[in-house]
Amino acid sequence: MKICLFYIFLLYLVSSIHAYQVSHDGRAITINGERRILLSGSIHYPRSTPEMWPDLIKKSKEGGLDAIETYVFWNAHEPSRREYDFSGNLDLIRFLKTIQDEGLYAVLRIGPYVCAEWNYGGFPVWLHNMPGIELRTANGVYMNEMENFTRLIVDMVKEEKLFASQGGPIILAQIENEFGNVQEAYGDAGKAYIQWCSNMAQSLNVGVPWIMCQQADAPQPTINTCNGYYCDEFTPNNPNSPKMWTENWTGWFKNWGGKDPLRTTEDLAYSVARFYQTGGTFQNYYMYHGGTNFGRTSGGPYITTTYDYNAPLDEFGNLAQPKYGHLKELHDVLHSMEKILTSGTVNNTNLGNSVAVTMYTLDGKSSCFFSNANETTDATISYKNVYYNVPAWSVTILPDCITEVYNTAKVNTQTSVMVKKLNNAENEPILLQWSWRPETIDDAIILGRGQSSFHELIDQKVVNDTSDYLWYMTNVHINKTDPIWSDDMKLRVNASGHVLHAYVNGQYLGSDWATYGIFNYVFEKKVKLNPGKNSISLLSATVGFKNYGPHFDTIESGILGPVEIIGKNGDESIIKDLSSHKWSYTVGLKGINNKLFDENSKYNTGKWDSHDVPINRMMTWYKTTFKAPLGNAPVVVDMQGLGKGTAWVNGQSIGRYWPSYLAEGNCSLDPCDYRGPYSADKCTSKCGEPTQRWYHVPRSFLSSDENTLVLFEEFGGNPSHVKFQTIEVGMACGSAYENKTMELSCNGSRISAIRFANFGETEGSCGSFGKGSCSSEQDVVSLVEKQCVGKEKCLVQASESVFGMTNCGNKEKKLIVEAVC
Repeated sequence: MKICLFYIFLLYLVSSIHAYQVSHDGRAITINGERRILLSGSIHYPRSTPEMWPDLIKKSKEGGLDAIETYVFWNAHEPSRREYDFSGNLDLIRFLKTIQDEGLYAVLRIGPYVCAEWNYGGFPVWLHNMPGIELRTANGVYMNEMENFTRLIVDMVKEEKLFASQGGPIILAQIENEFGNVQEAYGDAGKAYIQWCSNMAQSLNVGVPWIMCQQADAPQPTINTCNGYYCDEFTPNNPNSPKMWTENWTGWFKNWGGKDPLRTTEDLAYSVARFYQTGGTFQNYYMYHGGTNFGRTSGGPYITTTYDYNAPLDEFGNLAQPKYGHLKELHDVLHSMEKILTSGTVNNTNLGNSVAVTMYTLDGKSSCFFSNANETTDATISYKNVYYNVPAWSVTILPDCITEVYNTAKVNTQTSVMVKKLNNAENEPILLQWSWRPETIDDAIILGRGQSSFHELIDQKVVNDTSDYLWYMTNVHINKTDPIWSDDMKLRVNASGHVLHAYVNGQYLGSDWATYGIFNYVFEKKVKLNPGKNSISLLSATVGFKNYGPHFDTIESGILGPVEIIGKNGDESIIKDLSSHKWSYTVGLKGINNKLFDENSKYNTGKWDSHDVPINRMMTWYKTTFKAPLGNAPVVVDMQGLGKGTAWVNGQSIGRYWPSYLAEGNCSLDPCDYRGPYSADKCTSKCGEPTQRWYHVPRSFLSSDENTLVLFEEFGGNPSHVKFQTIEVGMACGSAYENKTMELSCNGSRISAIRFANFGETEGSCGSFGKGSCSSEQDVVSLVEKQCVGKEKCLVQASESVFGMTNCGNKEKKLIVEAVC
């Protein structure tokens, strides 16, 4: 008995030791008595697969992160009221335990409104249809549902002992999200709602601090935090709250029709260094790995399937170099200064012309930041009789206030050029062999049969977002004696900012769609009607519901109305409004409802024709088989030549595709200048190219034997161009300033050749380097070849002791190498 009691006491003691006490003050977050600066990165579990999580989190830790931050997606977990799903890539608990296994902390942003360019901002659409509900305001119906879901998540996490107070990894929890950006539109009810959110969260007793981002009036003790490209000037609303940055946007998302955005490595590093120079204690990259909007999860409307976000880990989980490596160096330097940054005395000196020196001192030691916020002019700073050059729009960090260890504009990390490689599976044919079958639409366009009917046009959200597609069908009787009858009649439809396909009397009339940010448009086409009865069938296809803005949930989708027939009588237009007619509705398309994408579906036998495969045919299903590419490199499928639709691999959706939607606008051909404030329109590229051509196929979706790809082509396209490839490092361009060590890596493959190498002054960019005005006296290419060729990774010191004297004089010397993988 005494032995049992001893072990019970021992277990209690161990569990107590492992519980983390998380507290904070105006300078730092303290975990178990240790004052911390924390670096975090957002990874959304539904935008990747469980098989990817360990690798993503391991790379995050190796990149110098302390924590992983994620939203919790209400609509994914409660697709129908009180019916929950935490399976597969929705296994939140498994994701949090994977973070814990890697020894990282977690930040749980429950929301449960998330924005995140996610469908309907993460709200389940059934909320919209609850009687008497108003979202994100002091409304009893909404608050009851929000609290129910929040408590569900908290209770699940508590049961698994995942809060830091229980010994778990979660050190912070968030309630609501960016409400302060829209709060004014909700008036006093919005203020009451935020107070309720804070009170409700505190009542859950999770044992860690609660935060609210972009909420300047966050009620105490909830901590308000900053989101944006720069948060160095942010000040919390309470002097006892730490300065926290929940979203440092590493780039920007893409929309259909949008250009490729790019936030440079130098600018991102600058923003982080400035934040910690000015007293920051917690900074999170949004995103550190963006991932993929599988299925119908993308919001907007018009957000692409890729959610790469220029993140340090790209959509497929590869290191996005140089961003990943340059930030890793910064993280290492900041962590080496952790004690002095969180406990030291701060002294700021403004030198004028946007140049400043910040010195932290503690126990007779000091650390310094030299910042130059000038957008064009480099600065020379004299400090303790030593001169330091600080490039424009950069921060230099000197952990001992003497030696420059890091500058945000001086990148010493390789640039990896990713390439697509052909599928090298054994005996894989060059061209895929396709079969096809039509989507059955006659019931809708000829018979007008619906599942329900109303004497009005309905918002597409009424059907709870169970499908992208909704048929609107009605009949109109027109005789030749009718005043509207003429040889010049038109059908006019006021539609939402999604896609519309119109059919009259069983014949296709035309299609239309809006552009990103436009929420309605008018479809108008000349129409030939018959005397007597005429059938009108309109197919509305959503492309993700709106996810952001005041009252975003009330913006209508589908056919808004009016729907009109317009006739001409001389110069007079005569209008017949069909909006109040009896409309029949059918949710979804037969092929999707019958799961033609699933080989196990009972409807998926026969009827696939491998002869005379049509191209450019609307409403068509295509199917093929393929072997998984050999190796472990991420797999992509090239959708070039297709129109718009959805793709499934082995029954699992890889998302919507729309390669026919070309990126609009003008792109500058000038090199991107990192200097100056970033915006989503700065440094864009790929104008006139498909918004998204390549689509991620996770390895976990594939079998080692035969695999099936199924496409539903809505617009019409040519599947013969579709092919599977891998994405790998094709070229690595190393860069190291003098007396720094250059690391070259092909990420798993070997360095096969050195195409260029120079120590001195180099012109051009990766892929087009040339020697500048000065260089080493020795053959740099041969020296680098000896150290690197045949290896997966090599280290080369950039110094005259390795490469010999140069004729560069006082010019800054760099080692530049272009390696072929």
